Amino acid sequence: MPRAALTGAFLSLSWLPDAAVAAPAPGVPTPKSLPEVISSLQLWVLGIIGSIATLYAVLAAVYLTTAGGSPEQEIKGKTALRNALVGYALAILAPVLLQIAKSIVAV
Repeated sequence: MPRAALTGAFLSLSWLPDAAVAAPAPGVPTPKSLPEVISSLQLWVLGIIGSIATLYAVLAAVYLTTAGGSPEQEIKGKTALRNALVGYALAILAPVLLQIAKSIVAV
């Protein structure tokens, strides 16, 4: 028997008795659908990106406040501020990017 046919027969589950493919027992979580997983990931991604962007904004404020005329500190502060702004922009665009991903997957 060719390997592809054997794999197809194994994955079809038609050869299993009905009890083997029955609904899960009460209390056992069922797997989530792909749209549910993507929306859960969207919330996590937004939270992580927003947290990191806020961290960079705080670092930028500290660097710029404590610069005291030091060019190195001012460069660090401006770089951290730019990183924070990029992070906030990504957090704003994340739902749009995930919507594009959903449309590509056709879910």
